[in-house]
Amino acid sequence: MAHNGLLTTSAEARTLPTRDPKLLIDRFLDAIWMERGLSENTLGAYRADLLALAQRLEERGIDLLRATRADVMEYISWRVQNGAKPRSTARQLSSFRRFYRYLLREGLISEDPTAQIAMPKIGRALPQSLTEEEVEALLAAPDVSEPLGHRDRAMLEVLYATGVRVSELINLRMSQLNLNQGVIRIVGKGDRERLIPLGDEAQEWLREYLAGPRSEILLERQTDYLFPTRRGDRMTRQAFWHIIKRYAKKAGINKKLSPHTVRHAFATHLLNNGADLRVVQLLLGHSDVSTTQIYTHVARERMKELHSRHHPRG
Repeated sequence: MAHNGLLTTSAEARTLPTRDPKLLIDRFLDAIWMERGLSENTLGAYRADLLALAQRLEERGIDLLRATRADVMEYISWRVQNGAKPRSTARQLSSFRRFYRYLLREGLISEDPTAQIAMPKIGRALPQSLTEEEVEALLAAPDVSEPLGHRDRAMLEVLYATGVRVSELINLRMSQLNLNQGVIRIVGKGDRERLIPLGDEAQEWLREYLAGPRSEILLERQTDYLFPTRRGDRMTRQAFWHIIKRYAKKAGINKKLSPHTVRHAFATHLLNNGADLRVVQLLLGHSDVSTTQIYTHVARERMKELHSRHHPRG
């Protein structure tokens, strides 16, 4: 693989012997590692999935390059009979798809055996969201008479008003904030830039924070980070995560929170209040609307819950 010295180009790929499944799998992993810079864990999962398929095919006397849709289906149903869960089957099928698409692109096969195989239905884990009352309690938790408490309140207000990722929030610089226009400029994943409107509440808290508490935190130090620590550094994700957990506890919120919880709440509450899915997609910076769609499920579940509470007989 790329990180252990085996690198191949497309031209070389066609001249190398292709019968050895391990070599084919390594070349595929090289290619996606170069293309996407995937983590060792992800590459390890791909390798394990593909080696398991290759071994099963070999036991049945089938070449990895000659596998048909029926062969891949046989492997999947064999695993399901042995207790494989839908989520793990879906992950394996995703590995096989990527692998066979790569072989097709390289001209090593003429037909993708996974093309007509449907993904198993899996219950997507819905992100746990906060109710609007819980968000209010969380926002009110910091002690704003303290400079750091005021900073935290402003951070939480911006997070809830914009739905930015935690990494985007802690990396915010003064130059990305335009209070005259009431927007922040975010450079998200893949260097995609987006302008996000700040609500009146968030703007008000930011103005108050910039008028005094920020300077009190920095004293004589200089930094362009909008929300610095007492040392004048950029805050870490972990530090912000501890802040949220502390305030959630203070606000009496007993749900299992994640650094994404307030972002989830932003999206879900917008959708609950009738916002358009594409608008929410743009605000969240999702490149694919299907990523945003998970929030419509959350919104729908919430609506069902409210409906059954107010109309117990349906």
